Amino acid sequence: MNSKFASFIPAFRQRQLGRYDDMLSLPSATAVLLTGVACLMVLSLIMVASASIPFATHHEGLNELYFFYHQLAYMMVGVIAAFIAYLIPLRLYYDLFNQTLVLILTAILLAATLILGTSINGAKRWLEIGSFNFQTAELAKLVIIIFVSDFVVRRSHEVRGNSGGKGFFRIFLVLSIFSLLLLAQPDFGSLVMIIGCVLAIFWIAGASAKQFLILGALALGLVIMAIWDAPYRLTRVTSFLDPFDDMQNTDYQLARSLIAFGRGEFSGVGYGESVQKLAHLPEAHTDFLLAITGEELGFVGVVSVLLLEALVIGSIMRISYLALKNHQLSLSYTAFGFATIFIGQTLINAGMNLGVMPTKGLTMPFFSYGGSSMVISLVMIGLLLKIYKAVLDKPEANHLGK
Repeated sequence: MNSKFASFIPAFRQRQLGRYDDMLSLPSATAVLLTGVACLMVLSLIMVASASIPFATHHEGLNELYFFYHQLAYMMVGVIAAFIAYLIPLRLYYDLFNQTLVLILTAILLAATLILGTSINGAKRWLEIGSFNFQTAELAKLVIIIFVSDFVVRRSHEVRGNSGGKGFFRIFLVLSIFSLLLLAQPDFGSLVMIIGCVLAIFWIAGASAKQFLILGALALGLVIMAIWDAPYRLTRVTSFLDPFDDMQNTDYQLARSLIAFGRGEFSGVGYGESVQKLAHLPEAHTDFLLAITGEELGFVGVVSVLLLEALVIGSIMRISYLALKNHQLSLSYTAFGFATIFIGQTLINAGMNLGVMPTKGLTMPFFSYGGSSMVISLVMIGLLLKIYKAVLDKPEANHLGK
């Protein structure tokens, strides 16, 4: 046997064994991620069916399982969109021209929503596309996370220094435009999530105190502007401090939510036996689905949902860590940004249902009824699987992979 070929075999086997070891260490993250998401989606279908039947039957022409079928359809669309997102090479996501183009298109969609959007409960947040209402703010979350995650790597000398520069002005301008468009809808909840996520990414990227002060000043200015423009927001923010002082007005939803949890106790009153969904808690299948879960399935059901969310978030953090360990910084920050969005929405949704945080229109990821949120969240999962593949295929690489 040729000596060169003979020496190649051990090296080749060593590389293959190293690759096999990586495969053994990584599936724990992706397996938990996919299992957690799948379980949440199944629970979502079960609880949406139960919570929405009274609401559907009170609207003439709607099938009693109308919202169940729609949620299932959203999930199917989301899975297809996630698969497409997975097939797209990562280098296209992190190309500056592509990012700029998508940012412009997203801003146009946000502006179009203000002009052509469907008004629901006094807010124009949805573009009607056939029978599907698309919430453009959900797309904005995805686009901004990718843009900022790449920005803090491309402009790391500006982010970590005190020089500022044109690059930082660009991101400040982008955030200002998106913030004003979201406030005009108004969608203060999505704006809070985006600003919080941007601050979190800047923090792990090692941003200087000056950058935090600039972004913090932007966030504070937007909060003041939002309250000045609509004083009711201050009432909404403080109403949770005493959820039973105005049960017929500002505290109506929150008080009913707490009553639902109180009735459920430890094991719940039984699936389908909720009283609060019978026109007491408005549109219970959306933002307050967790309250109906607490009433019907009790403490056990609520904890199960929150544990599944924690498993999903933990596995995403694991993927982010592995990308960071392999010096794939843009990928690591992107995964971290997705985890931040899911953490924020889970905490806010659970907090408002339990009466420990102000009421905001943010869904529980993969659980609450909502087409746009479900589709974009599943696209994020598709991108996370692509990031995982890049980490697996190119260990200790300093590039994005294909």
